[in-house]
Amino acid sequence: MGEIRPPAVSMALDDQLCFALHSASRAVTAAYRPVLAELGLTYPQYLVMLAVWERGDVPMKELGAVLGLDYGTLSPLLKRLETAGLVRRARQPDDERLITVSATEKGRVLRARAEQVPGAMGQSYGMSAEEAERLRAQLRDLIERLS
Repeated sequence: MGEIRPPAVSMALDDQLCFALHSASRAVTAAYRPVLAELGLTYPQYLVMLAVWERGDVPMKELGAVLGLDYGTLSPLLKRLETAGLVRRARQPDDERLITVSATEKGRVLRARAEQVPGAMGQSYGMSAEEAERLRAQLRDLIERLS
């Protein structure tokens, strides 16, 4: 079979995969901003809430690992969500060092309102469901190759 050859080397900014990924990430985040503002969430807060809604009571350490966030980044996000009444942090009685994060009633109600976000954003991308799934698969593959 054919061998995998590295792509031709170019120093042009527009030829850098990293720049295309960076630009796409910024554009996606900007597209989410007005939709999430209606929910009172920032994009990072939305990602935290998605993980909490999906996992229920989740250890803070696991939450950080899932989101790729360190304690110093995650803790202030959780504090703002807790102040907004959307999540609760609780220390484990058997080990006070361990903190579990869960959605409050207000956070669970917000989930129902947030269910329209993926569909609305999917439409704004201007791609079919198949194209979106192909792109997700390629990105997951890239992440795995780099991990």
